[in-house]
Amino acid sequence: MNRFEWTDAATVHEAISQLNGRAVVKAGGVDLLDRLKEGLEAPQRLVNIRNIRGLDRIEEGKDGLRIGPLVTLARLSEDKLVLERYTALAQAAGRAATPQIRNMATAGGNLLQRPRCWYFRQEEFHCRRKGGERCFALDGENQYHAIFDNQLCAIVHPSALAVPLMAFGARVVLTGSKGAREVELERFFVTPEQDIMRENIIAPDELITEIKVPRLQPATRSFYIKQGEKESFDWPVADVCAVLQTKGNVCLKASIVLGAAAPVPWRASKAEASLAGKVINEQSAREAARLSMEGATPLAQNRYKLAVFEAIVRRAILRQASS
Repeated sequence: MNRFEWTDAATVHEAISQLNGRAVVKAGGVDLLDRLKEGLEAPQRLVNIRNIRGLDRIEEGKDGLRIGPLVTLARLSEDKLVLERYTALAQAAGRAATPQIRNMATAGGNLLQRPRCWYFRQEEFHCRRKGGERCFALDGENQYHAIFDNQLCAIVHPSALAVPLMAFGARVVLTGSKGAREVELERFFVTPEQDIMRENIIAPDELITEIKVPRLQPATRSFYIKQGEKESFDWPVADVCAVLQTKGNVCLKASIVLGAAAPVPWRASKAEASLAGKVINEQSAREAARLSMEGATPLAQNRYKLAVFEAIVRRAILRQASS
């Protein structure tokens, strides 16, 4: 690990003014510390934003829910408003990592994590995401890797919160030296075809200063399921969020997003369309689950993910009928 300067920013403007391309932002610091140890980052300066006032709020207004980027996962998982109205978001926050990490990790940092692919994380492998010419996972150990959009780079996106936030239609506010801009979360993440060395469109001088979740339509419910190899701390083999607007037991509109499936959170568009106007029951849920896997291109060691995803997509949908 290289030597670096440490500064404490008191305001958003003060933090942004120090982001000159050789500085890295530190909030909870969970993923950042790993990246420093693994040689993925060698900044001249760490800019600590943890103490900037106003970035740790959870509020609901007429337009919906507003979440500050410094809200911890623990607080998000326990907030009464989030639990009651945006249930899947609280579930995702509460299932991520360990209690110790959830008390440190922030909402903004969770969205900005870098991939956990072991080839990317090891200095010995100069993969495409680090400027190399090869994705080692394609022919290597790929049991936890992507089953969609995996031809160039087989990472899976590591953010737990991104799955329900995308399903809710969330937006992020990015503030930089040129002012603030608001971006749909679905457009915030980038695919390997768009830019193989990046996971999102945030500029070097920008911070996430707010996460906005639209006000939900009446009779909208949500459910998040994470499937790992063990119940204790584990990265997901598959996770899914289903958000359904219903009338009685009929689905008016569905939003289904898969995590640990692709380099970005993956929208199951055909599954969503199949549920519109249908009674939510075993048959419609099973058909939507089947359609959620259409177009998958599993690798040599991760074909099992198809059955896992089908099972948890079906369960997440059926929970809307019984809740």
